[in-house]
Amino acid sequence: MFPTYLTPKKHLKNATIFLFVFKKIVPYSFNQCKFYSNQSLPLPTDNSRHAKAIKDGSVQNLNVANHLLNVYGRSKNLSHALKLFDEMSHRDVRTWTIIVSTFARVGSNMIVLELFNDMQNEGVKPNQFTLSSVLKCCSSLSELRIGKGVHGWILRNGVAFDVVLENALLDFYVKCEDFGSAKWLFELMGERTSVTWNIMIGAHLNTGDVDKAVDLFRRLSFKDVAGWNTIINGVMRNGFERIALKLLFEMVKGGTLLNEVTFSIALVLVSSLIDLELGKQIHGRVLRLGIHVDGFIRNSLIDMYCKCGKMELASKVFEKMDMDFRREENSIEEIISRSSIISGLILNCEFEDAFKTFTSMIHKEIEVDRFTVTGILSACANCGVLQLGQQVHALIQKIGHKVDAYLGSSLIDMYAKCGNLGDAQMIFKQTNDKNVVLWTSMISSCALHGQGREAVQLFEFLTSEGIMPNEVTFIAVLTACSHAGLVEEGCRYFRLMKEVYGIKPGVEHFTCMVDLYGRAGQLSETKKFIDENGIYHMSAVWRSFLSSCLLHRNVEMAEWVSEKLLRLEPLDAGPYVLLSNICATKQRWEEATELRSLMQSRGVKKHPGQSWIQIKDQVHTFVMGDRSHPQKDEIYAYLDKLIGRLREIGYSFDAKLVMQDVEEEQGKMLLGFHSEKFATAYSIISTTSQTPIRIMKNL
Repeated sequence: MFPTYLTPKKHLKNATIFLFVFKKIVPYSFNQCKFYSNQSLPLPTDNSRHAKAIKDGSVQNLNVANHLLNVYGRSKNLSHALKLFDEMSHRDVRTWTIIVSTFARVGSNMIVLELFNDMQNEGVKPNQFTLSSVLKCCSSLSELRIGKGVHGWILRNGVAFDVVLENALLDFYVKCEDFGSAKWLFELMGERTSVTWNIMIGAHLNTGDVDKAVDLFRRLSFKDVAGWNTIINGVMRNGFERIALKLLFEMVKGGTLLNEVTFSIALVLVSSLIDLELGKQIHGRVLRLGIHVDGFIRNSLIDMYCKCGKMELASKVFEKMDMDFRREENSIEEIISRSSIISGLILNCEFEDAFKTFTSMIHKEIEVDRFTVTGILSACANCGVLQLGQQVHALIQKIGHKVDAYLGSSLIDMYAKCGNLGDAQMIFKQTNDKNVVLWTSMISSCALHGQGREAVQLFEFLTSEGIMPNEVTFIAVLTACSHAGLVEEGCRYFRLMKEVYGIKPGVEHFTCMVDLYGRAGQLSETKKFIDENGIYHMSAVWRSFLSSCLLHRNVEMAEWVSEKLLRLEPLDAGPYVLLSNICATKQRWEEATELRSLMQSRGVKKHPGQSWIQIKDQVHTFVMGDRSHPQKDEIYAYLDKLIGRLREIGYSFDAKLVMQDVEEEQGKMLLGFHSEKFATAYSIISTTSQTPIRIMKNL
């Protein structure tokens, strides 16, 4: 209920009745009435004129009162506007139009409809401008039934349509998704402005009918910059970047003057196409025009360079902006730009710099939005930096960000990938709004930790809750079945995905199924599955198949698979290494050596294995045979001691796993100094007893 000291009793009563009537039609939020406050509102600058008008009695003049009402409305002094409105002894159509448009401008849509109802009860006939404001409110509320009622009232009362009113009605039907009525009205309109065409073009773009939208745009006799921006942006958002680029070239060639919005759209388009050269050309044009100081353009430039993998150029743009930030602390532009640079660093796997930039934001007390927090959690997950992830979690609680399904899924993913499944499960249980994203994150977490049965059970719970699984959900549950050896269940879910949910399998789904059969040792079934589904062109499928051949040491099948894979990816190190591993396990050293020589002649390099751990605030990285660590002597000494104790209890190395033709003892020595073993030894000597050891590996 509205505060009585701001809303006169008459309108308070009517507003209450109106809200009751429409309670089941439109969900009403009192946030719409944010202009009501316990604080006193300032009078407009010419409040003295109001006081003078009261003293000399001129306020009784309708034109004077309407002028004062308009002044209060323009200054958004709604309490005084409503008070003056109720005190007016006579009100004409202009009076009602001013008060209606005032509340429409601040988004108080329900109050506008209530005022419109009162206006009719007083017998005042609304004009085109009044009706346009009312239709705008119906659009905002998606109130198709009420808007159609207004349309009917216009027709019954013989109100003459002008192009502004027709455009408002057209926009109403489009926003309420009644495209049939919108098309019917568009065909009937005698006069069409650029606004009319842009409304219909936007309608087709929103429904994904890009061809029709472009066709309508080409029929325009005059194409202004707003129209070009609408069509280029809409086509790009529908995934037709090349068509959008062609339209942009047409716009430039036609001589249309580009504005700041055009350049922002163009930079987003470049980011989608990852066309660095074109991005640099646009940057040059922006500099020549002197509009590089525009906030949207600068942030678009940062995003473009990040997406194109040129972090050094993105950082240069950001550094120039940083000087302005010192003059205007904690601005929206600063928050967005820092979030963009952090996202770019994460996208380009420059995690350490991303962490430093994020820490700098916290130290400078710059507001951290949800997107930045989500990105940093993703980086923590990829690096296995649990301590920082926990600190970010605490920051979220301190700031007061609501842990919704999307933020919750990021936290679940971070804890699971950092080896802490218990905390991931806790986040899942505490999050109220469980959507498919959250469920998928939890299923994937269980799969990652080898808990296939638990993942399958979660999937069954998800479907019983009436939530529709998506393609990512099926990747998670198929992965879980693969790791747990649940072949029958995996096959059933694959059929369910296609036949019940109508999801077309992608590369990831096919790879999961090949992995499912392969891990279970069903290599013949794997080959049959590839044949039946015609997925010979998917290198990820063959790579998974080759890994299974290595697991089960089937050299003949591995050779056949590797030939297929090398044809698809002759410069990928994976097939060479996997086949070389298989040859080594069978002690076929000559073949293994030939493969290594072939790699060298083709310039194929194997990505070196690395392991890293975080102790306190420092990350320690190790590679095989590492002697660069400052505590290398202690690490080697403890590792020798540890290996000796392992041998005492019966553990022995499989020297055949070493891809070199060396003596058994030498092979055992090589295996003893893998990067994971260095990381393990250093963790034990650097931490107290019973401290969890979390080792991350890049392969």
